[in-house]
Amino acid sequence: MLQYIKQLYGSRLASLDGDIGHAKDFYFDDKAWVIRYLVADTGSWLTGRLVLISPHAFGKWDLYEKKLHIKLRKKQIEESPSIDQHVPVSRQFEEDYYRSFGWPAYWQGGQMWGMSGYPLVAAPLPADIAARKALEPREDRHLQSAKTVTGYAVEASDGPIGHLSGFRVDEKSWAIRDLVVETGHWYSGKEVLIPSGKVARIGYVESKVFVNLTKSEIQAAAGKAVAEAGAGRRQSEMLHG
Repeated sequence: MLQYIKQLYGSRLASLDGDIGHAKDFYFDDKAWVIRYLVADTGSWLTGRLVLISPHAFGKWDLYEKKLHIKLRKKQIEESPSIDQHVPVSRQFEEDYYRSFGWPAYWQGGQMWGMSGYPLVAAPLPADIAARKALEPREDRHLQSAKTVTGYAVEASDGPIGHLSGFRVDEKSWAIRDLVVETGHWYSGKEVLIPSGKVARIGYVESKVFVNLTKSEIQAAAGKAVAEAGAGRRQSEMLHG
């Protein structure tokens, strides 16, 4: 199922033995287009300390109660490496982090989550030296703050189309499927979805997202999505009416 990630901001985080704070931000990989970490603000529990929680530990996401269940105990989270706000996440930190929980590293194995397409506990890595060498950590990290890029201007190949207001994610793999764009006056203030695969690059210096689509292509795709949604509603009404 696809969900809008902005719905999770501020949600309570419930560990196996009590609440641990709330969801403050997400770090995403801007090359693989997947959420790598949730940034948890622990509030008074750990005196305002920020900790990272990998989707490996995500349980049920209850949108109605605004609560995400975390499959860890408070002591495990307390003993995990902490981060400082506005400080980039280093590979050394990630190695320590994944080692502390015993999870397979996402940068080892070639798939979205290392040895799997989903953030699940995988089989141990191959023991032979040649295989281990092929699975060495990449140095080209691309972790970015989801909140930081929210608000960035979005440009089609033939001009500006609005600003980024969030992401739509697959809650099983935590892959980012779409960028949510508020179009402003260009398209009557409508919200459109841009597939993450159509992003050419994110310009962090100029605070812009560049996409490989024209304005007419975006309008056509948005119109098709609206028509398909309407057809689905009509079919549902016929079946249940």
